[in-house]
Amino acid sequence: MPAPAFEEFDPAGDCDCPGCVHWRRVLPYSATGHGSRHPAAQRVLVVAAAALAAGQAAPALAAPHAAQRPDLPPGDEPASPQGGRDPLHGPAGGPIKPAPVAKVPTTTRAEIIRRAKTWVKAKVPYSMSRFWSDGYRQDCSGFVSMAWKLPGNEWTGSLGQYGVRVSKDDLLPGDILLFHNPENPQNGSHVVIFGGWTDHTHTSYIAYESTRPHARRQTTPYAYWNNSDRYLAYRYKGLAAGTAVTAGAPAAQTYPGAAYFGPGAHNKYVAELGRMLVARGAGQFYASGPGSRWTDADRRATRAFQRAQGWTGDDADGLPGPRTWALLVTGEGKDITTGATALAAPASHGVPGYPGRAMFRPGAANEYVTQLRRQLVRKGFGTHYTTGQGPRWSEADRRGVEAFQRSQGWRGGAADGYPGPETWRRLFA
Repeated sequence: MPAPAFEEFDPAGDCDCPGCVHWRRVLPYSATGHGSRHPAAQRVLVVAAAALAAGQAAPALAAPHAAQRPDLPPGDEPASPQGGRDPLHGPAGGPIKPAPVAKVPTTTRAEIIRRAKTWVKAKVPYSMSRFWSDGYRQDCSGFVSMAWKLPGNEWTGSLGQYGVRVSKDDLLPGDILLFHNPENPQNGSHVVIFGGWTDHTHTSYIAYESTRPHARRQTTPYAYWNNSDRYLAYRYKGLAAGTAVTAGAPAAQTYPGAAYFGPGAHNKYVAELGRMLVARGAGQFYASGPGSRWTDADRRATRAFQRAQGWTGDDADGLPGPRTWALLVTGEGKDITTGATALAAPASHGVPGYPGRAMFRPGAANEYVTQLRRQLVRKGFGTHYTTGQGPRWSEADRRGVEAFQRSQGWRGGAADGYPGPETWRRLFA
């Protein structure tokens, strides 16, 4: 009988089975070496050879090793094992010796998010053993080390020393949500960068993370898909002056940055801005008082305050910069006078400012739904409503909006029943 022929296939270089993880760590320093043979493949060959020698058919090969996370949606959230602490570009230089935590590099929230986006845009492949061109390991903790611009590659067991604990209510873009599992630190831990809340309920947020198959930006339930109650929030210690709020200090003391204002913004600084503007004479711009979601009322009130200072052009664009914020915080500068009433005209196109798509979706309940509903009835598109309608978005609202959109000659996705800026403008015109 001729000797059986075997063909051995090596696994991917970042295979995370226990055998591969072990050999990747010891082979570079082993005097005998074991080649690149996958431990599982060696066992399969032995079993197959024994079976053939006994005249039996060789057993079918098992599926490749994959970690299981049964508490997640199937195929949605794959496991993300992580490497240990390494210097930039890998372990060739030996174990990392990080600089004292007190000397962490200085950065800003905007810079943290910008760096995170570079990996997302490049779709950096996930790997617990490979290093990207910038020197950071391509796993979850390497991703955060990169975004925070740390001197080396940390892991979930050490990232916490570079930050300070914050509460859920204090989370701001650039902070992290960290789960370190001492029982299984490599395969059972994870860390993501907080990119901001998706709505006022604070039940989901934008997460920047490195996970299989590559770095991504994704809406994520708070605190994560699994082990949610075990994640802790941290804020980087090296935030530059003027980008962080001192614990216990009023939110208005420090200018938070331009990223916290403008269309789509929803945070406590918007509410603080509105309160300060009202105190300086901008109450006429707010129909129901300032809130934490940026609206056109905030823009018009800010512009009125800027014009009261004698500013024009880009200096009076309705978006608060450091100068505007400083005058509001200190109480300096000129108040908005009654002569500024002309500036209180409705938003662009002569209609109330569009509040954003997040106000109109299943589960939403707010004053804008009620405002929309009243206008649909006035325009003759209220046939789907019954008595007792509250402020919560419903299918009747969607059907009413869809009917209005179709009356404009729109079809397909343009008539989906959810009001966008143009639907809003025409409805209130």
